[in-house]
Amino acid sequence: MRINLVKVGNSKGVIIPAAILASCGLKDAVDLQIKGKKLVIEALKQPRAGWFDGYQAENGEAVLDTIPVDEGDEEWVW
Repeated sequence: MRINLVKVGNSKGVIIPAAILASCGLKDAVDLQIKGKKLVIEALKQPRAGWFDGYQAENGEAVLDTIPVDEGDEEWVW
C-alpha cells in the first residue's frame, strides 16, 4: 500500500488507516524501530503478559509456610 507522508510541524507523519490499526492491534502508543533501511511499527508488548496463564494455586509451593513465626510481642532492637 502506498501512503504519502504528511507534514507535522518540522517532521513528517504517516496516517495509518483504521482497518490496519485494528488488524495489527495498534493503540495510542507503538514501538518504533529502524531495521536496516526499514521502519518497523509494532504494537507495544505487555512486559509480563501471560506470566500466570495456567497457574494453579493448589499446586504452588507454600513458601510462606516455611518462615518461622515470631513468638514474642516485644519490639525489635536494631
